[in-house]
Amino acid sequence: MTALLLRRLAGPRCSSGRRWLSVILRETHDQTSQGSIARDRARLLAGAGRLLTVYSRSHSRRQQHTEAADPVEVDLKRLEGEDDGTVEVLMCRHKVKNALGHVFVSQMSELVSALSRDSAVRVVVFKSLVPGVFCAGADLKERALMNNTESDLFVHGLRSLMNQIAALPMPTIAAVDGVALGGGLELALACDLRTAAYSAQMGLIETTRGLLPGAGGSQRLPRMVGMTLAKELIFTGKRVGGQAALEMGLVNRAVDQNQTGDAAYREALSLAREILPQAPVAVRMAKEAMNRGVEVDISSAMAIERMCYARVIPTRDRQEGMAAFIEKRPPRYTGE
Repeated sequence: MTALLLRRLAGPRCSSGRRWLSVILRETHDQTSQGSIARDRARLLAGAGRLLTVYSRSHSRRQQHTEAADPVEVDLKRLEGEDDGTVEVLMCRHKVKNALGHVFVSQMSELVSALSRDSAVRVVVFKSLVPGVFCAGADLKERALMNNTESDLFVHGLRSLMNQIAALPMPTIAAVDGVALGGGLELALACDLRTAAYSAQMGLIETTRGLLPGAGGSQRLPRMVGMTLAKELIFTGKRVGGQAALEMGLVNRAVDQNQTGDAAYREALSLAREILPQAPVAVRMAKEAMNRGVEVDISSAMAIERMCYARVIPTRDRQEGMAAFIEKRPPRYTGE
């Protein structure tokens, strides 16, 4: 079955299928088939304040000379100065409004994986470089070329990506300065916090396309706004603006859009600056305690809190926090 699927994906219907399929199968239990699949390898060119670009390497030397590298659709930027510790994930698939195609998903997965291992990162902001758009959702043109099996595998990979984002150990903020529909809103829902412009439009519109939210939206939205309201939004495919999203608890902050079209991003940066001065290990452990505790009964949640608290006690940051309080000075946390 795996060999047949690979032949289909290698054909003209989806010429880059091997690349995104490798990302999908990483999250499945079929470990035995992975040895025969060509994996992309990414290099993150580190350095404060400069873009970190993903470059694709083909599996064979022959492909290396004949196959062009994928265009950059997702990038990273490390901020400096007062924003040191903040990293921006930049979505830049301009022609199709950041639609979630296989290259976009593959590159995003690689970058998120790298971020998860970077202890220097304190806050991650997801931002679009496409004016008026956060993420328009699924790439329906690509999806139309897939058969049922291929489509199911791709959506599984998309769901795995959202889980990757949700599992990042540091706080994440989605800056919604424009349209966030379907999978685009699911990406924002996978973040811890959301800021939005009043002019933004958000909605899980999958039922209007004969589908249902398949990248975590049907589960994360009810946990965020309540079951009754989530059912109304999903059943109707309704779109809401920034003010309505704020009132229902879908976003944390909403602001008037500015002339440069990045008001939600500016608000996200302001929110990040409120997080940055706090003890990094404590913030990460607080996130873990809340994320894990909300899914279990209260007794089990208390045990999770105790475990997370125990991991903070021996840190230098805890000692620094106590010393700063006694000495009546701002703490200088190092994340240790």
